[in-house]
Amino acid sequence: MSGSTTDSAPESEHDGSSETVEPSAQAGDEKVAAVRRVSEAGRRWRAAQLAGCAALLAVALTGGSIAFGALRDSSGTATVASSSSAVSPGLMASGDLDAGIKAIQAHLRSQPKDYGSWATLGLAYVEQARTKGDPSRYPQAEQALKRSLELEPDNEQALSGRAALAAARHEFKDALTYADRVLKQNPYSERALSSRIDALVELGRYAEASKAADLADERRPGIPVFTRYAYVHELRGDVRTARVVLEQALSTATTPGDIAYVASALGQLAWNQGDYDTALTDYARALAADDSYLPALEGRARAQAASGDRAAAIKGMEAVVARYPLPGPLVALGELYEDRGADGDKARADDQYALVDAWTALARANGVNADLDTAMAAADHGDKAAALRAARAEWARRHTVHTADALAWALHVNGRDKEALPYARQATATGYRNASFRYHRGIIELATGDRKEARNHLGSALKLNPGFSPLGAREARKALKEASE
Repeated sequence: MSGSTTDSAPESEHDGSSETVEPSAQAGDEKVAAVRRVSEAGRRWRAAQLAGCAALLAVALTGGSIAFGALRDSSGTATVASSSSAVSPGLMASGDLDAGIKAIQAHLRSQPKDYGSWATLGLAYVEQARTKGDPSRYPQAEQALKRSLELEPDNEQALSGRAALAAARHEFKDALTYADRVLKQNPYSERALSSRIDALVELGRYAEASKAADLADERRPGIPVFTRYAYVHELRGDVRTARVVLEQALSTATTPGDIAYVASALGQLAWNQGDYDTALTDYARALAADDSYLPALEGRARAQAASGDRAAAIKGMEAVVARYPLPGPLVALGELYEDRGADGDKARADDQYALVDAWTALARANGVNADLDTAMAAADHGDKAAALRAARAEWARRHTVHTADALAWALHVNGRDKEALPYARQATATGYRNASFRYHRGIIELATGDRKEARNHLGSALKLNPGFSPLGAREARKALKEASE
C-alpha cells in the first residue's frame, strides 16, 4: 500500500529482515504484546522452507511507496530460478541480507557463469538499497543484472530484476517495458503481473492499472496481487473494498514477513481515514510478527503522533530514521520536532531537512529520479523555486494524483495560486481519500478567494484525518477559521 508521503504506496513491502532497529515492543506496548501472545500459539516461522532468494523488491522513495511482491512459485513458497543451487536459499531468506550477498559474491567468484546467481545478486542489491536507504547500491544492481542477461539473454529472473530496479529509480516506463517482456515469456509470472500494476499506477494510468489488477487476480491470486488490487480500489475512494481485500490477504498470510507487510498496509489504510485506534492495532499485529519491521514502526509513530502521544512518536521516528533515512521519515521527524518546539528543536528539525537534501543528491548521483521527493520536501522546508522546478519535471514524466498535488502545492508556495488550482482539483478527482490533498486544495482555494470551497475542503481534510500532519493540521485549522469569518 502506498505511504503517506509518496506514490506510493504503498508504501513498501516486507523484506523478511530480522535486523534489529530499536526494540519496538517497548515497555507498556500492550497491543503488540497481546497480539503476539495470540499469534505465537498458531504460527511458526518458516524461513527454512523457502525455496530461494526471499529478497523483496520495493519502491520506497515517495509517499505512496508501492511495493513489489514476494517471489513465489505456484506452491506459494519464494523461489528464484537459478542455474545452480550452490547458494543456500535459506541464507537469503534468513534475514541477514548482507551475509547472503557475501555468500553469493563468493559463489560467483568460483562460478562466474551462473546467470541465476547474478540475477539474485542484483535483486539483493535492490533490496539492500531499499532497506538501508542507500541508493549507491543501484549501480551495483544494474551491473549484476546486466551480467546475468549477457550470460542468458532475456532470462525471466533478470528481466524481473530490471523491472524492480527501474521502479526503484522511478523510471516507471522502463519498469513497464521490462514487466511486459517477462509476461510475453510467462503470462502467469506473479512478479511481472505485480510490477505491471505498480508501473501503471505510478504513471497515472489508473484505468489500465485496474484492468491489470483484475487480470493478475485471475491469473495469480495471492498476497502480492491482493495488496495491489486493494490499493487500486483505495485510489478510487473505495476504502471498504480495499480493507476487505487486505483482511483476506492477511488471513492467508503465514510467514512473519507477509503478516507484517499486510498488517502494515491495513494500518496505513486506517490511518488515512483518521481511525488511529484501528491503525495502532494493525501496526501491533505487524510488529507482533516482526518487531523490527520498519514500515510498521514508521506507521505506528505517525499514528501515535496523530493520537497525541508526541513523545512516543518522536522516539519511534528517531529509531526509524536511524536505519531508514529516506525523505518521508526525515520530514516527518523534522515536523514532529517543530511541533514540540522545545529548546533546540528548530535546529534538530533543520538537521532532518538538510539530510533530505543530502539524500536527494546521493540518489540522483546513483541514477534515481528524485524530483517528486525534492518537490514535496522543498515546498515546505527548502528552496521553493527548486520545488517548483522539480514538480514541473515530474509532471512532465507522469500524471498521477501525487504529482498533481506536488505541482499544485509547489505553485502555491511560489505565489501562483490560479495556476495551481487546476492541479489541486486533479489531485482530488479520483476520489482518493487523502487529507493532505484536501488541505492543499483548500488553502489554494482560499488564496484564490473561493471561501466556500476552501471551507469545504479544509473542513473535510480535518474531518477525514485530523492528525494528517503535525504542522499541516495546525495550518488547516487556522485557514478554516479564516475562511469562516
